[in-house]
Amino acid sequence: MKTVYMTIDPESPEFSSLGRIDRERVDATTEEEIAAQIAEDEAEAMQDAALFVRRVRKRLGLSQAEFSRRINVSIDTIRNWEQGKRCPTGAAKALLKVLDKAPEAALSALQP
Repeated sequence: MKTVYMTIDPESPEFSSLGRIDRERVDATTEEEIAAQIAEDEAEAMQDAALFVRRVRKRLGLSQAEFSRRINVSIDTIRNWEQGKRCPTGAAKALLKVLDKAPEAALSALQP
């Protein structure tokens, strides 16, 4: 494989748009717009988490009640996760990832 080295001159018009931000646009952004974008990003993350929990549960073929019993979490917690009201954290998040990747092993380990 051949290695090619390039020198990029930041003053060259050819490279002026690469990796650059629109400083005027950034400077014109208000605190209210930033706060609104943060809230929108957080809401989107909550919905992504809700879809993940629901997808894991449905792939296992379990109802909310059965899923909550199998992973020893209250049914209200499952509902809140799936409705995007709350987001799984810590051990619950790790358990969901294991249930997604290795459901049989995770479920058998959780059996009493």
